[in-house]
Amino acid sequence: MATVEIGYMESPLGILRIEASVLGAQQVAFVDEILDEEIPGPMLFEVRKQLREFFEGDRKNFQVPINPAGTHFQLNVWDELAKIPFASTLSYEDLARRLGDIKVIRAAASANGRNPLPIIVPCHRVIGKDGSLTGYSGGLSRKKWLLDFESRTIQSRLVF
Repeated sequence: MATVEIGYMESPLGILRIEASVLGAQQVAFVDEILDEEIPGPMLFEVRKQLREFFEGDRKNFQVPINPAGTHFQLNVWDELAKIPFASTLSYEDLARRLGDIKVIRAAASANGRNPLPIIVPCHRVIGKDGSLTGYSGGLSRKKWLLDFESRTIQSRLVF
């Protein structure tokens, strides 16, 4: 069993608690305070680096390996989430269609809500069919911030 690396970082969205191992990032969680001692390691260092680059507007896609714990279905959903391009959105219905069955829409939404790697696996890019912001593990204000941030980042890079 791989040693779990644990660390924290400040972000524009608050404190992030990160868990990783040599196999990849395992969890990113929004927390109110630092509760445990840091257990440093090379994967934790890389996850923090890539998250910093994202928040600085220099990274659109994460290249860090991921190793989330989940069911086969959840892992399939998270794989689909990872394919949503930066500054783009997808409806829950579209997500279910990508999974091959519109009838799994509720299960897909549930798996989306259980994503242990928000930001890295961009579950914030899934919205209601009518364009409304719906649930997010970090709260709707963080979801809105992430979507606005990505939109602004794309717009600031346009050259006229």
